[in-house]
Amino acid sequence: MNKAFTKESDGDEEDDVPATQPIPAGGKNYITTSGYARLRAELLQLMDEERPKVVEVVHWAALNGDRSENGDYLYGKKRLREIDRRIRFLTKRLEIAQVVDPGVHAGSDQVFFGATVTYADDLGEQRTVTILGVDEVDTSQQQVSWVSPVARALLKAREGDEVALQTPAGQRMLEVLSVSYPTTKSSK
Repeated sequence: MNKAFTKESDGDEEDDVPATQPIPAGGKNYITTSGYARLRAELLQLMDEERPKVVEVVHWAALNGDRSENGDYLYGKKRLREIDRRIRFLTKRLEIAQVVDPGVHAGSDQVFFGATVTYADDLGEQRTVTILGVDEVDTSQQQVSWVSPVARALLKAREGDEVALQTPAGQRMLEVLSVSYPTTKSSK
């Protein structure tokens, strides 16, 4: 068959592929106020600044004639698809987001969403993690999403409690050493 009649994929076929962990079925998309603000700022920046610039470049490139070999046009159209895909993803995530203020638990010794938890495992290794929403986690900052196995094991535990964490290597015990929350205006 002639190649002109076959559809070749350029890798853009998977629409709205999340770059984050999926939200469990029936689960909520918990997010902190600052995480929500960051996602909203990214959405607005894409819609108000980046997309109009790319549309302008594509329009200019289209006026230059032959589109089949016009690099500005081809790259611009591809970038426009990427931007539109990210806008759709962010819009859907923000629509289902449930904003949570972790500061309301300030002073509590129980682990809830937004807590910074220091724990020791059964090997004596000590770690500190902050439990946040799937769309705002930065693992380089010792943050874990609330749907991660570690967070699920720690949620609702109190300082001094031991919880079981199921890993591929078997069960490990974690002892909650300390729990803290950010202070916010509403928690004062």
